[in-house]
Amino acid sequence: MKPTNEWLQSRAKAMRRAPVLYERRMWALLRDRRLEGLKFRRQKVIGRYIVDFVCFRHRLIVEADGPQHDDPEADAARDDWLAAQGFRVLRFPNRQIENRSHEVIAAIRAAAAPQT
Repeated sequence: MKPTNEWLQSRAKAMRRAPVLYERRMWALLRDRRLEGLKFRRQKVIGRYIVDFVCFRHRLIVEADGPQHDDPEADAARDDWLAAQGFRVLRFPNRQIENRSHEVIAAIRAAAAPQT
């Protein structure tokens, strides 16, 4: 059964209200334009997917990959669809968010930097 847009919007709203630990930690890095003035939004519906964080200006999606991301084929299909819509997807495992947040920040900065 394909989820409806109404269901996806409701689910995204619930996810914003009760983020998991590493999504909260990632949001602490991204919110209020703290990172290079980039405006990120969290738990947004794009097509039939809910993305963790998105900067629409740079068409950049940031995903905090916890244990629920145990299906690499599904993640790859999702990423391919999002790429076809013009988005770049960066995925960071929980351990990297926890222990090497400086690498996470550097990767996001590099992805949002103007391409020369």
